Amino acid sequence: MQNIAEFRIIGRIGKITAMDKVTYLDVASNYARKDGDAWKDDTHWNRITLFGRTKERADRLSTGDLVHITGRIRQSRFERDGETHYGTDIIADRMGVLIRKGQANEQEPIEDDDIPF
Repeated sequence: MQNIAEFRIIGRIGKITAMDKVTYLDVASNYARKDGDAWKDDTHWNRITLFGRTKERADRLSTGDLVHITGRIRQSRFERDGETHYGTDIIADRMGVLIRKGQANEQEPIEDDDIPF
């Protein structure tokens, strides 16, 4: 049996850093949290690493696009100046664009007469 560490993120692109063989996307996802009696959005930023075909697709994206990304998590460790540094890489395996920035995401309203019961 294969052990896995994977993720799924749906969020808006905030920043794109394209390099020669890798592209990094900063993607914002919102979570609702209760603050007293009111609900507030809590934004979390995730830095996604893209290689190969997903990198090629990311080169056609722009900030503000709503994307759905799945992939794997890789932990790393390195030594610098006698200190051990730890990191976590979020590597995209699949990516899809849900809504382009500026596109309306409102659906047509359903009329009561169209419901068959």
